[in-house]
Amino acid sequence: MRVTLLISSLNADTDKLIKKMRIAGDAVLVNQCDKNDRREIESGGRITIIDSDTRGVGVNRNLCIDNSFGDIVLFADDDIEYDDGYEEKIITEFEKHPEAEMIMFNFEVCDERRTYLNEGFKKLSKMNIGRYPAYSIAVKRDVLIKKNLRFSTLFGGGAKYSNGEDSLFLKEAMSKKVAMYSSDVFLGREIPRESTWFEGYTEKFFHDRGVLFAFLYGKSAWLWRLRFILVKKEMFKGKIGRKEADRLMKEGIAEGFELLKKDS
Repeated sequence: MRVTLLISSLNADTDKLIKKMRIAGDAVLVNQCDKNDRREIESGGRITIIDSDTRGVGVNRNLCIDNSFGDIVLFADDDIEYDDGYEEKIITEFEKHPEAEMIMFNFEVCDERRTYLNEGFKKLSKMNIGRYPAYSIAVKRDVLIKKNLRFSTLFGGGAKYSNGEDSLFLKEAMSKKVAMYSSDVFLGREIPRESTWFEGYTEKFFHDRGVLFAFLYGKSAWLWRLRFILVKKEMFKGKIGRKEADRLMKEGIAEGFELLKKDS
């Protein structure tokens, strides 16, 4: 089996990035910048570097998919540093668990940014896939292509709505009956940096979250909105009132339903 990293970056010095991330094998690196170019280098493996004047992390990840190769792909952000032997760890998990088509791996992340921590090897359900970032996802490439799994270009850094492209990708994978599991194996760590999308609990944050909830939860979005505000109230306290946050999320949900209606 061969593992290929699918790396999304923005205005990067690609040579330095490859070293910083400690890439030791095959990779496709899409660097969104102000030019269009393509080249291949050998640096412990085959690395395809694509410079693109497109924008948006969903567009970036889809370009990675379009140019992918190998047996297993692992989505990657440019703030990840990989451990020695990360490819062997991935291959071992898929060989030990042939029933798995997609596996979410652990990464070391600072406490305030951590959204999950896998314990043991477990099958995932639609109730617990929303917490995983794209960089945790390893998937068999033939499944990715056969089931035409793509990232939304409406959501995420550089898109109209702030974030959520990874959650929507996993929702689509679940709806297409991809066999999804979590593993307690660590592959590396996230290097702390400023978020590319989170600018605080602003009006846009709550509006965009409402739009996302419409896409994620359908008619249940109204209930998930209440839960979100109650769970997060201490985090945005003093920044925006609960009633205002609620109003903005309602507006976002309504906008999301209108978008879904147009697509149907």
